[in-house]
Amino acid sequence: MSAFSFSSIGRFVRFATVCVVLLSYFGSACAGLFDDEEARKAILDLRQKMQESQLRLEEETRRASEDSAQLRRSLIELQNQLDVARTDIAKLRGQGEQLVRDLSEAQRLQKDTTQSLDERVRKFEPSRVSVDGREFLADASEKRDYDAAMDIFRKGDFGPVQLAFVEFLNRYPKTGYRQSALFWLGNAQYATRDYKEAIASFRALVAQGGDHVRMPETLLAIANCQLEMKDSKGARKTLDDLIAHYPGTETAQAAKDRLARLR
Repeated sequence: MSAFSFSSIGRFVRFATVCVVLLSYFGSACAGLFDDEEARKAILDLRQKMQESQLRLEEETRRASEDSAQLRRSLIELQNQLDVARTDIAKLRGQGEQLVRDLSEAQRLQKDTTQSLDERVRKFEPSRVSVDGREFLADASEKRDYDAAMDIFRKGDFGPVQLAFVEFLNRYPKTGYRQSALFWLGNAQYATRDYKEAIASFRALVAQGGDHVRMPETLLAIANCQLEMKDSKGARKTLDDLIAHYPGTETAQAAKDRLARLR
């Protein structure tokens, strides 16, 4: 009984041990199988995620490439616009500089034209002149004609100068040069021995009155003409008037000397 029991127990223990070993083996195998399945699922899941990430990356790369290409096109278009703007600015600057030059030239022409016009206007405007101690206004043509007649007188052309002074007095009857012109006309007539006309010219000067600086010389010239015409009585009367009206002058002294010779 005891032997049987011990033998049975020993077999049972061995059987139990084998069972435990087998259970451990199969348990480990099942666990291994379970672990491989989870790993495959994890790998598949990871691969899918990687593929999705790859697709997203490719999509983002494509979009980035398109955005970059669009940006390059925008930059190129902007550069073209800048180039056009620079060209337009250069044209406008050139036009502005040309306008400045044109304006400057127009201002210069206007200034020259204004000066030329002023000069031409001044030629026709009366100007202040001084002749024989008298100041008065005279037109440019008036002064020109008087000076021209005096130039002829200075040359000693006493015949032509008479015509020049007569035309001058007829052209400018109210001229401030009148008494001076009559004086030189009378002297030219005296030089050509036209004493009667010389006296007429000198008396016309005296008739103008006033304190003309040539008045004493005019009276002496009248007396000389009278003496040339053998009018001693008239010459003495003229010399007496000269001495009475202009005493203390050199001309009055010359008149006194002339009277002394007449007496």
